[in-house]
Amino acid sequence: MRNRSAGQVAHSTVRPNPETRRQEAFRTFLHTTDGIPVDSVYDPGAVVYESPESLPDTSGTPARDLVFVIAHGFTGDVDRPHVRRVAGVLARYGAVLTFSFRGHGRSGGRSTVGDKEVLDLAAAVDRARSLGHARVATVGFSMGGSVVLRHAALYPRTVDAVVSVSAPARWYYRGTAPMRRLHWLVTRPEGRLVGRYGLRTRIHHRDWDPVPLSPAESVPLIAPTPLLVVHGDQDGYFPLDHPRMLAEAAADHGELWVEHGMGHAEHAADDALLARIADWAVGAAG
Repeated sequence: MRNRSAGQVAHSTVRPNPETRRQEAFRTFLHTTDGIPVDSVYDPGAVVYESPESLPDTSGTPARDLVFVIAHGFTGDVDRPHVRRVAGVLARYGAVLTFSFRGHGRSGGRSTVGDKEVLDLAAAVDRARSLGHARVATVGFSMGGSVVLRHAALYPRTVDAVVSVSAPARWYYRGTAPMRRLHWLVTRPEGRLVGRYGLRTRIHHRDWDPVPLSPAESVPLIAPTPLLVVHGDQDGYFPLDHPRMLAEAAADHGELWVEHGMGHAEHAADDALLARIADWAVGAAG
């Protein structure tokens, strides 16, 4: 692995540039193969035309062929401000499809904290393809970062680029205080009550059976799809041995960016980093 630093109509807006039109974003529910309704928002993004006179009817097929499918972190959902901010930055580079994992926000079911969520992402990728996009890049954060890795391994060649930000390399990690709190939230009845009523996240009470393929075990199966692993050197959840383990598993088919001063996941990924990630995905997706 190379190491570098480094539906419903939701809304429509118009950018100041007269040659750039923001198309409408559409909200709809997707359905997974195990029958879970998944809340999703599709934003065709900003489409640039040669002149204002050439602006077409925006109700047709999206003009851009690249779509980013965003997989949020645990306790996130499509309406969280940090998820919308990520979507807003990536929408400058292509279309964006965001969704709420099962048990999160308005989606049905209960969270399995990274196991069955791969089915939610598969439904979102299928939706992106059905909208006519020739290129799909998945971008996941924390739990979502582990899901994009497993999805690319289990559904080979269904995406064109994979970006995993702040993801664990292995399961059951309890080496930091935030992860010990997360395990309490997931494994204890009182913790699941806090998740449901305090964090708007409904968590399944059953243990994994069988234990899913780990992120590190998934990474070798992703090749030849381009892979980018991004991690902050101030991540309070997963120390640097996690991205380094992913880098070692990826060998030469991916890149690792260790970001100086960065913390964990969407909240810590500033707009400049998100823009670099988008630029990498545009080039890597072919």
